[in-house]
Amino acid sequence: MDALSDDGQYGLTLIALLGSVFSPYYAWSRRRGAPDPLDHCALNIALYGRRGRRWAMTERGRHQLRQDRDELVIGPSRLHWDGDALMIDIDELSAPVPSRLRGQIRVYPTAINERDFALDQDACHRWWPIAPLARVEAELTHPKLSWSGAGYLDSNRGTEPLEDAFKRWDWSRTELTREAAILYDVTARQGGGASLALRFDPSGRVEEFAPPPRVPLPTTDIWRIGRGTQCDSGHQAKVIETLEDTPFYARSVVETRLLGEQATSVHESLCLDRFRSGWVQILLPFRMPRLAR
Repeated sequence: MDALSDDGQYGLTLIALLGSVFSPYYAWSRRRGAPDPLDHCALNIALYGRRGRRWAMTERGRHQLRQDRDELVIGPSRLHWDGDALMIDIDELSAPVPSRLRGQIRVYPTAINERDFALDQDACHRWWPIAPLARVEAELTHPKLSWSGAGYLDSNRGTEPLEDAFKRWDWSRTELTREAAILYDVTARQGGGASLALRFDPSGRVEEFAPPPRVPLPTTDIWRIGRGTQCDSGHQAKVIETLEDTPFYARSVVETRLLGEQATSVHESLCLDRFRSGWVQILLPFRMPRLAR
């Protein structure tokens, strides 16, 4: 789930991971054999804003996981459906400097899209944009914040590690006047990766359109992650703010022109060649602690 506040002051990304794809502990366990994916779960929360920047991603084992059709519990945090709203109760500690991150996030989908998409030619990795248009309300007690804004909800699943299938990808979600547009540009290790350009109306109806021309974005300042996106021919997108600049991943707010509209995108660039390197794996536990018991 991701959201930007209506006033542009705050952003939020939340990812519930079962078989945490970016876990160094899971990667190390796979090298030793065939571990239980559900022994590597985490709730990743990234909160952005001048008064409330926090990051949490504590990995937990199967004994701290509970799930059924309408509820997912990972450690002290819980996601559950209440009617048509997804309620997310969070109670986590940030890293690397511990501080409390607690409160409730409510996601109200405008409509549910029922179609998913393959990201690789063998369909081992699938992406489901569940709610391309949604309203999100954040009520946090630690830090004390209250805001609402436009948001989005999706799901990814796969039968093999991401780094085995892909070299990189760029993804973005753009909020337009009455619809949302999502771009997914994937470079696979073998065969063809997805190049998706989708528009969703408030009823959840999806329509594919021709992928716009690709344009470069500046590499990130610290870790030099390459970034690129797509926008209407004859126009250039620009980075408004870099939210995350990590050794293998960047999340950004991008100003772009798409489908004839000037708009703001939530954008991510992922470099899986970087992620699979040994020096990156050694760095990750500083921001991704594990509670084995």
